[in-house]
Amino acid sequence: MSITLGHYLTLGAILFALSVIGIFLNRKNLIVLLMAIELMLLAVNMNFVAFSHYLGDLNGQIFVFFILTVAAAESAIGLAILVQLFRNKSSINVDELNTLKG
Repeated sequence: MSITLGHYLTLGAILFALSVIGIFLNRKNLIVLLMAIELMLLAVNMNFVAFSHYLGDLNGQIFVFFILTVAAAESAIGLAILVQLFRNKSSINVDELNTLKG
């Protein structure tokens, strides 16, 4: 039994669905929200790599590097916001983000 493109796409769809569920079910904790967004990006990256491999084209794999760069920047900014929120409010509750105005 060999692993086909459908197996990769099914796994990518399951990971993407889990991340969407994680975003909608947990809107309180900023760390879990960031992890769900990263899982979503990685599911999309896996689909790009799977299509790139099965089509014999490297463009999908090159595009993954750009997505990973954006994901790294998003993680760095998100964690900086998280540290600032924790310093100001002593919690990481997302509901308190609107009090950081001004």
